Amino acid sequence: MMNWPRTFSRRPALARRQAAFDPSASIEDLREHIKHFWAGFGPVQTGVDVQPVLISAIRGEWVVPESATGRRVILYFHGGGFIAGSPESHRALISRLAHAASARALVPQYRLAPEFPYPAALRDAADAYRWLLTQGITPANIVFAGDGSGGGLVFATLLALRNAGLPLPAGALCFSPWADMTLSGWSMLKNKANDDALSWELLATCARHYLKGASPAEPFASPLYGDFRGMPPIMIHAGSLEVLKDDASRLGERAAAANINVNVEVYEGMPHLFQGLPELPESKVSLTRAAAFIKARTPDVALRRAAQ
Repeated sequence: MMNWPRTFSRRPALARRQAAFDPSASIEDLREHIKHFWAGFGPVQTGVDVQPVLISAIRGEWVVPESATGRRVILYFHGGGFIAGSPESHRALISRLAHAASARALVPQYRLAPEFPYPAALRDAADAYRWLLTQGITPANIVFAGDGSGGGLVFATLLALRNAGLPLPAGALCFSPWADMTLSGWSMLKNKANDDALSWELLATCARHYLKGASPAEPFASPLYGDFRGMPPIMIHAGSLEVLKDDASRLGERAAAANINVNVEVYEGMPHLFQGLPELPESKVSLTRAAAFIKARTPDVALRRAAQ
């Protein structure tokens, strides 16, 4: 079943206009260009502790709010077009989600292209999940989450884990997922003038660095073309003004066709990853609903039994 609560607001989007993108820029300049987008994410949520951790062979961090209860864990994959981003770049956003969901968040620093092209990020994401399981966290207590390329990585990792016969997490949550490296969504053109963060040219450049000759329609790179059978319940949020809007809606259609419980919410008048803007009312609504989804998928059995 798929639900489509389309409209939460009709306010104009808060502008986050960046400098013009240069497709010929060096990888260092590309990363600096993308980095500016995260500058408006605001401070880390008060009452949240950040703890560095080694996850198998890669570094990462635990984001632990005072509100965390039991063994509920969000495994969060940050965005950045597979060429940029880190646990630090998304710490403020993740801290607010973790606080709202009363959950710890594990954020791996998966390897980035072009130094480490596809499928390095996918392997690191799958290894982070396996590492969580070795720490005594059960799949029923884990929800995958991610934004942008990290949202696409959520689905790619689910496909890889399912094909490997491993138990899947309790749910999957994505903000503005990038799940189609063929860039075929109609919103790529329709929202070209509306999206102040992303463009076809920027995404095509990121895909070129990440794929390094692999097919853009490969399901583990573009999970939109994968088989969604057996997936856990899914929640997807996107803004109506972003070029990735159709990636969100088409993921929902693919999941619904596979009889997966999926909820796609498109927020009217909102830009890419508006959840990162802490003072925006729609951001608060989206994070509240996302947290409710996480809590519903991971009921705290241990605490409930202790109370009986």
